[in-house]
This record gives sequence, structure tokens and C-alpha cells, in this order.
Amino acid sequence: MQIRSIGIMLIALAFPCTATAVLGETVESVQIDRARMKATLRVVSGDKYTLHEIQAPSGTVVREYASPSGKVFAVAWEGPRLPDLRQVLGAYFEPYVEGAKAMRGGHGPVTIQAPELVVYSGGHMRAFFGTAYLPQMLPHGVTPKDIQ
Repeated sequence: MQIRSIGIMLIALAFPCTATAVLGETVESVQIDRARMKATLRVVSGDKYTLHEIQAPSGTVVREYASPSGKVFAVAWEGPRLPDLRQVLGAYFEPYVEGAKAMRGGHGPVTIQAPELVVYSGGHMRAFFGTAYLPQMLPHGVTPKDIQ
């Protein structure tokens, strides 16, 4: 049922955790957002991307995947509260909302697969999860399976 998907989105907007850098933009805001969340930050650098993992005191974890050029090409989240999806998805939030509304049935996770945006999001109170990525921005050698 569409009402359930819309309900999850409304809960996300009503009780957001402050999020981190924005999908498709640079990672410059990570430190500001980490401080605002009073969260811990762990950065893991690799050959293909840098992972910025922020854990809020609530237990919600947001992982940002940044290309060597510093652009966020993917985000993933999990925890008892949804992050502020408007902040995390940035300019891709409206396509996410429209895609979620267009889904038939509404039960289970939201799945959006478009050429410019892929999002998987689901869960229930105290156990949310999701990933979002921009297929055209995936660095060479990075696959969707790398985003967790």
C-alpha cells in the first residue's frame, strides 16, 4: 500500500537525525555535520573511494562514499532512526519522493532504479536501512555491491 511508503517518508521528515554531506556534492560539510550530530567520524581511505562513516549517539550510522575527486557518489544508512533524507539526498530527494509515490503496493522496501538514481530503503521503527547511489558517478571498479 502506498500509504505505508508515504508514512515511512513522513516519519523520516518528522524525526530526522541531522545528516552528512549531500549525494552528488562534495564532502566538505562532513566535519560541520559531525559536530552538529555530536557524532563520531571514521574515515577509511582506499584506492577507489574514501568512506566517511558518521555514527550519531542514537546509533544511526550514515556512510558516505566519496570519489577520489571528493564527490559523494553514494550514501548508506542504518539504525534506529532515519537520517534526514532531504539532506542526505539533496537534489535527488524529490525524485526519490516521486519514485516512492509511484510504487505500487507500498509494502516492503522502497526501490527506485533510474538511470540517474538508485535507492533502496526500508525497515521499521528502530531498524531502518538504505542505500542511494548515482550510477553515472560510480568510480571505475566500484560496483553497487560495494555500497553497504
